Amino acid sequence: MKRSQTYSIEGPKELRKGKYLDMNEEDIQLRRFSLPVNLPTTPQVSKGAQVATSLLQQRANDVRSNRVNWQSYLQGQMISAEDYNFISKFDSTSAEGRAAMLKDPAGRMQFAKTFFSLMSHIAKDQTLQYILTMLDDVLQEDKSRVEILREYAKKNKESVWSPFLHLLDRNDRFIVNQTSRIIAKIACWSKEGMENNDLKFYLNWLKDQLRLPGNEYMQTAARCLQMMLRIDNYRKMFSLVDGISTIISVLSGSKVGFQIQYQLIFCLWCLTFNVSLAQRMSKFNVIPLLADILSESVKEKVSRIVLATFRNQLEKVEERDIVQENALAMVQCKVLKQLELLEARKFDDPDIVEDLQFLQEKLQESVQDMSSFDEYASEVKSGRLEWGPVHKSERFWRENAIRLNEKNYELLKILVKLLQESRDPLILSVAAHDIGEFVRYYPRGKNVIEQLGAKQLVMQYLSHEDPNVRYEALIAVQKLMVHNWEYLGKQLNQSSEQKDNPATVSAKA
Repeated sequence: MKRSQTYSIEGPKELRKGKYLDMNEEDIQLRRFSLPVNLPTTPQVSKGAQVATSLLQQRANDVRSNRVNWQSYLQGQMISAEDYNFISKFDSTSAEGRAAMLKDPAGRMQFAKTFFSLMSHIAKDQTLQYILTMLDDVLQEDKSRVEILREYAKKNKESVWSPFLHLLDRNDRFIVNQTSRIIAKIACWSKEGMENNDLKFYLNWLKDQLRLPGNEYMQTAARCLQMMLRIDNYRKMFSLVDGISTIISVLSGSKVGFQIQYQLIFCLWCLTFNVSLAQRMSKFNVIPLLADILSESVKEKVSRIVLATFRNQLEKVEERDIVQENALAMVQCKVLKQLELLEARKFDDPDIVEDLQFLQEKLQESVQDMSSFDEYASEVKSGRLEWGPVHKSERFWRENAIRLNEKNYELLKILVKLLQESRDPLILSVAAHDIGEFVRYYPRGKNVIEQLGAKQLVMQYLSHEDPNVRYEALIAVQKLMVHNWEYLGKQLNQSSEQKDNPATVSAKA
């Protein structure tokens, strides 16, 4: 089989640049990180081979070299003479010859009939690998060919998806993932979208592949997802099947390489083109995670896609409060410092330079407009508590303690959740301290804290292994128990001395 070259989603910058006429803004933005589907084979690419950018493509090259003896299948009566005549000719001809065969209406229908027949009647893994690879290559040569499969299924009142979705249950991982590539191409390149039930099944399947331990085809699953999330209806369904939290979970893992980072952040970036999803993205703590990746990554393409995602979270969101909240979260996560470091690297890519300038301007504006409470709320929502002026300021708590009741105790509930889930002594210390200050400066604070279950959480940290956590827990408990604040003031002085002597605190606890 002669095959045209396949490219991954990232590639030479000169192929990504240029003006895109008759495209909306979203299409233009998506093209910044994508390559055209049909690109000519370059002289550097040997005949019949493809540039292998993933394990699937590496193995596909091996599959192509193991030609199938179609005559033996005909003699064994495993395929019909009609299917044999078509596939033997189709397999041995050039790309031009295949194109000629598929221009004829009868040839188009025979193409679909033969491939569906071969997929359903041939059980041997090696042959099925070859059939699927051939089909994938044929679609890659001309994306409009997905309509041939659609037309045939519609004519025969069959589902175009069933033959492929059934193959996702096979044990052979190459067959499963090559099938997934074909499904994604039909779903994305066809004039008709994938129907809801099949779409839900496929997106759930992709989501499971991302979480599959030791999945050597992770890049392929992510690549399919990159394609799918370019379409808005698919973005909505992916959100409904809890796909965003899956991406966040995978990115938070310690064993994610830069290529998977890039691909999954690309998926998040695609999702931010949907205004509703962009506005909800902050609930998944996307900004703190991406800020960490930005500070640690040395790969330009990872930095570029993180910056583009940050920009969308400020530019695509329509509600001003959420834009401000996102900007404050970026400031809280030290993104401004990272922007300065990136700017010093002098990138040649104008897209990065433009995003850097945009983000710096927006974040500087948010810093100027930030009140002390905005700063505090942003820090709490980020989940990254650390000692700062607002935590220790009596004036801040006197003026703002009552505001922790806003939005159904949103900030208090986050503090309680941090006490429940965090293992970081610094975060636990600050959270316990803030709970105590709320009780101290809000008259009904004690009742609120008890209703939220925070009292018991704070008390359990009286025996924590870290002396600072024990100290802050002790002070918070005293504030919960004592009503005479003059008496408590004297106790606070004594506790300050005990902080320097952990053994004393431990004994009292």
